[in-house]
Amino acid sequence: MHEWELPDYEPLLPVSEKSNPLTCDIDQAPASRIVMMLQSCDKEMFHKETGSTYQRLLGDKMVKNIMELSEKVELILKEPQDSLIVLSGCGTSGRLAFLVASSFNSALRQMHHAELYSYIIAGGDRALFSSQEAPEDDPQLGVLSLKKVCEGKKRVLFIGISCGLSAPFVAGQLDFCLQHPDVYTPVVLGFNPTRQARNESIPGCTFTFLSVLQRMQPLAKSRKAFLINPSVGPEAISGSSRMKAGSATKMLLEVIFCAAHAAAFSRASITHQSILQHMRAYEKTVEMTYSHSEAIAGLVAAAGKSLLCGKRVCYLGWGSLAMLGLIDASECEPTFGAAYEDIQAFRSGGYQGLNNNEGSLAFLGARFCIAHEDFLLHVLPSLDDQDTVILIYAQFDDVSEVVNMAGRVREKMSNLHAVYHQANGDADTSQDEIIKLCASALTISWPSPVSGSLPHMWELSTKLVLNAVSTGAHVLKGKIYQNHMIDVQVTNSKLYRRATRLIQKLSGHSEFRCEDALLMSIYQVENLTEDIRSRDMTTHTATGKERTKVVPLALVSLLTGLSLKEAGSCLELQPILREAVGSRLPASMSKT
Repeated sequence: MHEWELPDYEPLLPVSEKSNPLTCDIDQAPASRIVMMLQSCDKEMFHKETGSTYQRLLGDKMVKNIMELSEKVELILKEPQDSLIVLSGCGTSGRLAFLVASSFNSALRQMHHAELYSYIIAGGDRALFSSQEAPEDDPQLGVLSLKKVCEGKKRVLFIGISCGLSAPFVAGQLDFCLQHPDVYTPVVLGFNPTRQARNESIPGCTFTFLSVLQRMQPLAKSRKAFLINPSVGPEAISGSSRMKAGSATKMLLEVIFCAAHAAAFSRASITHQSILQHMRAYEKTVEMTYSHSEAIAGLVAAAGKSLLCGKRVCYLGWGSLAMLGLIDASECEPTFGAAYEDIQAFRSGGYQGLNNNEGSLAFLGARFCIAHEDFLLHVLPSLDDQDTVILIYAQFDDVSEVVNMAGRVREKMSNLHAVYHQANGDADTSQDEIIKLCASALTISWPSPVSGSLPHMWELSTKLVLNAVSTGAHVLKGKIYQNHMIDVQVTNSKLYRRATRLIQKLSGHSEFRCEDALLMSIYQVENLTEDIRSRDMTTHTATGKERTKVVPLALVSLLTGLSLKEAGSCLELQPILREAVGSRLPASMSKT
């Protein structure tokens, strides 16, 4: 049994919010050790069940659930008339919903089959590329989005993705499905036990996320609803469900749909063994990726050095791997309190061929300009050797185009790197030309998998590498305290509660005092009035959206006794929070 599974380990927190004992001092680790810690955490996804109360990804009950859900998808593929498979989520979950829906619609198009997959993301398509946290709290918006997508459909398989089983947006959609069982089969995908689902009341609603799941449980016995909620262990950075939970989301959806497609179009049986074999292929993907840990650590170190200097990290991607770059970059602003320019991503072709619901969003401004041409025109001229650029591509992409881009970047700056995937024995001579232009090149040669899709595995591998780069770089910049996201933006109720719990855990003060400290930091006041305390959550989070360093300011003030203004000055002089706090405490206390 792992330490985090013990009943007295952070007992009030769900698994998705617990801190991982493997990474308790990640904020003091060099790049190589950061990557080792991330590898250890990712390996936890595939650990066997230990007789504890937690279901695991490869457990018999979970594999059986996956099989039965795959059979539901198979039926829709064989009888598609008036049917739809909808994937919905917030933030990273919604972005992965888009990626997976696009991938399997593409597979259907290649077979001249009607497209059957659709995605919903809270906040609309702009949330694919930037933080849109507030819509997560709106269950009515979730229902309206679902109704719009499913208009005229008579059979809908709805998969609501909420890694922490907490998003009101998704809870509202699941509740609507339960009210219309003649059309909808609801599926929830998350990574906490049902009992740990969010049980806070939702404004304007008579249900909580927990009560919705409790209504789904008896229906699951007759396959009229599905709960896919294995525990994959705490995240490397506490609460950062973009990482392990995001990877597990991608794997599970692809296993479910790949098995269904094989059964519908290739007459391959959906068996316990075939599902398990497919999951094991992803386990090998994780192992293969981290076998290049030294090269990954080099990328982490380069990116961290750039961020420390106030410079940029840019991903330039091709094909489906480009979307993994866009997803990773979009997550950094809300997760680490970063500026959107700190880590940016660009895609060959921009919106062309992306097949998102709303088409090009470039008219919305610079952060939505995602084409390589936008990078060349607006970003490259300002870069120098202190910035980091990473090329992300695979052998099926136009490697000559990659060579051309590498040459243009290299004319301006030298800190250029490459991440490249190829099948074993299919080396491209153009790759040698790219390697000569780059400071480093991570080339991964993949054997043909016994089960699963090689491009899907390249995508997962790329996700792991980029998660390591962006997370590790922000660790090195000082954005993490112990293994907690310390500069998280307080933009919705989930993040507000997370911030309060975090301040309480790290300061040791009461919940009431910690929430007061958080509110003082949000409203930038030294004395809290009853008027501020009595304002509703929407007002708190709307104000918090406009603030930076909300949690660090509150924590430094509580730990050191400094006023809010003095805490701000302290962080200006020393932005790394552990150092800022340590410089104001006696030596005996600063080591805690």
